[in-house]
Amino acid sequence: MDRAPVGARADGRLPPLGGARLSAVAGGGVSGTTGRPLVVALTGGAGAGKSAAAAVLHDLGVPVLDTDEVSRELTRAGSPVLAEIATALGPWALRPDGTLDRAAVRRRILADAAARRRLEAILHPRIRERVERWITACRAPYCVVVVPLLVEAGWTDLADRVLVVDAPEALQRERLRRRGLSDPEIGAMLRAQADRATRLAAADDV
Repeated sequence: MDRAPVGARADGRLPPLGGARLSAVAGGGVSGTTGRPLVVALTGGAGAGKSAAAAVLHDLGVPVLDTDEVSRELTRAGSPVLAEIATALGPWALRPDGTLDRAAVRRRILADAAARRRLEAILHPRIRERVERWITACRAPYCVVVVPLLVEAGWTDLADRVLVVDAPEALQRERLRRRGLSDPEIGAMLRAQADRATRLAAADDV
């Protein structure tokens, strides 16, 4: 993820945003005195609407980094990280073409907490390192990092503000069904995440 921040101009400056837009992104303030952009962590439960919210911010010209995309890059076919995952979880984690079998891995880690911890021990430090490098390279006054498991991973220290995208559980379940997940899978996924109250308690903005 060493490319220029998404949405930034070639000179590293953002298109001008009105005060209302800036307030919606960063609570009305920009921390530019240290040279580090103000970092907004965008999080929310599965199916809450994080991707849609991130897309709106990107369209406004805000640099956005999605940690799910970082994870996909790290686990591309032939990568050392993918080989480490296959060693930790077993050869079943790979498809015949050598790519990660994401559906199989999701099912396993939802049913096996030890497998989930092994996977997170491989991925989380590497994702965090990529995110911190991206933030350091960002030349905009503020940026957004989408971290679905921000609260669960204990990464709230990564950001100056935490923006939670919230939705009723019934709506989350409906959206996840549209993605092809079964009700047992959805239930296991929601149980594995921080509950709604815990996530909202970590929020600066909702």
